[in-house]
Amino acid sequence: MLTYLTSAIFTCLFLAVPTTKGHNPSLPQSDVNLLEFPLNLEYLEAEFFLFASLGYGLDQVAPNLTGGGPPPIGGKMANLDPRTRDIVLQFAYQEVGHLRAIKNTVKGFPRPLLDISADNFAKIINDALKQTLNPPFDPYANRLNYLLASYIIPYVGLTGYVGANPKLQSAQAKRLVAGLLGVESAQDAVIRTLLYEQPLQKVKPYDITVADLTDRISKLRNTIGKQGLKDEGLIVPLELGAEGKISGNVIAGDRDSVAYDRSPEEVLRIVYGTGNESVPGGFLPKGGGGQIARSYLS
Repeated sequence: MLTYLTSAIFTCLFLAVPTTKGHNPSLPQSDVNLLEFPLNLEYLEAEFFLFASLGYGLDQVAPNLTGGGPPPIGGKMANLDPRTRDIVLQFAYQEVGHLRAIKNTVKGFPRPLLDISADNFAKIINDALKQTLNPPFDPYANRLNYLLASYIIPYVGLTGYVGANPKLQSAQAKRLVAGLLGVESAQDAVIRTLLYEQPLQKVKPYDITVADLTDRISKLRNTIGKQGLKDEGLIVPLELGAEGKISGNVIAGDRDSVAYDRSPEEVLRIVYGTGNESVPGGFLPKGGGGQIARSYLS
């Protein structure tokens, strides 16, 4: 009888212990860190796409995923045609799913402070062109500007996932990253394809074409990433095209058309816009969240 009662008590106590959603003790800590790090990019993409398509962000769409983090700076609805708005809204809801998928696997961290203001994008474009545009570039002004601004973001996350995959130890983490990478790659391909439809169009009111601006953005990311060629515009020299036989470059890849990879340090250098993983700025003015990003902040 005593044995039965003891067993029953332990069973009740076990069932009464609360479980923490997103905490997976079976994952190696290194996998946890690598899965949490891309939340920085997923938060950024979710807010940028949500605000552009709906005029509001995660605080209205999925407040449970913000972790109480501060609202983003400068988000607003973009001036988009119905078809483009529909595509961007699809991206937005996909990013909500990505946040949930990661947080269902690891604990994660609250949304960091994000700067998705027109001023921040204008600075990035100025840095890419090495001149100050007048009037300043406004990502929310029209369809073309918004697509060019979108060119700036998902590809960085894509290369980060490629870089993380070989470092992961568990099958669960590898499966999640592979699934996230597949959708991020598709988003980037859609953005590049829409821009490739008009490579020689001038980005009004400036004297620069779509192809030239994507090339300058890619060169900027290569420069501040500090690890050589890992980024390519829509039109490239023949030797950089697929099999060295074509200049069109709707999907970027190395000499074997394999996706480029980036380390967390490279990703931070680019999203901070400072070229230094220890100096926040850009999209993350107070730095990224998670163990990897925080380890570089003093």
